[in-house]
Amino acid sequence: MITSRRSLLALAFAAFAATSVAPSFAAELKEVRIGFQKAGIQPAVKERGVLEAALKEKGLSVKWVEFAFGPPLLEALNTGNIDFGYTGDTPPIFAQAATANLLYVAALPGSGKNEGIVVPANSPIKTAADLKGKRIAIPKGSSAHNTAVAILEKAGLQFSDVTPVYLAPADGTAAFAGGTVDAWAIWDPYLALAEKSGARVVNFAGDAHETIGFFLANREFTNAHGDVVALLNQSFAEEAQWANSHHDEITKSLAASTGVDPGVIKILVDRSVFEVTPVTDKYLAAQQKTADRFHKLGLIPKPINVRDIVWKWSPAS
Repeated sequence: MITSRRSLLALAFAAFAATSVAPSFAAELKEVRIGFQKAGIQPAVKERGVLEAALKEKGLSVKWVEFAFGPPLLEALNTGNIDFGYTGDTPPIFAQAATANLLYVAALPGSGKNEGIVVPANSPIKTAADLKGKRIAIPKGSSAHNTAVAILEKAGLQFSDVTPVYLAPADGTAAFAGGTVDAWAIWDPYLALAEKSGARVVNFAGDAHETIGFFLANREFTNAHGDVVALLNQSFAEEAQWANSHHDEITKSLAASTGVDPGVIKILVDRSVFEVTPVTDKYLAAQQKTADRFHKLGLIPKPINVRDIVWKWSPAS
């Protein structure tokens, strides 16, 4: 069992298995490298140029680096190839279990409607209980991995009652469209795209657990440039607050940045909650529950305490 646990962890975070030497951040900072995904508000902020304007006052430029999903983003964060980035709840847990060089720096609570398990329109699967014995496409080590486990648990099933097919989002899209899997655990905009094509949501993530995303930063970068991390958090927080009352503008910016149809983007924007806050005890408790769940399943080799890698941020009033 120990060997299988280590093997799975190594597959999910191969680069974390070896100790990496992070670059020195003592030199004068000229550029901030931000990892982002198509999910959340980050592509819209990139499109609007808000961070560039905020960091220009500090003499800094911004480099945006896109990732398909959370695990490879955190791999880059760990090795110092990016400085700051966004993921869902699960990738940081696998990263911490592999002693990754990063910190939680802010929380992004969700509506619970931007992720879930979908099935084809004509599928006989009506409830989560019907997933027993089925093949579910899951991006391994992602927030959708946690969502799948939580939804199954709430339906009285074990994760071992299904056959997970571990696929990155692009490959999951092809497998779901081609009918080689029975269901797909995924997030927006892929979820909204599937719905737009006629797929049915069996359960949203919020039906089974609290959904939280996080901003994370490289530990050395944060220790050396805490003022920059605070400015990034503050700028994203202000954009999030603005986005909640400007859905049309955010829809346009997200569509332009991601290349996804505006009609699909409108679906996800209208069911989103945009918020950036400090990592509070409430969010830490939810994150610890997720960490304990993955340890119980044998997917991480040892218990972790998520509080060990939290950076305290106090938003400007």
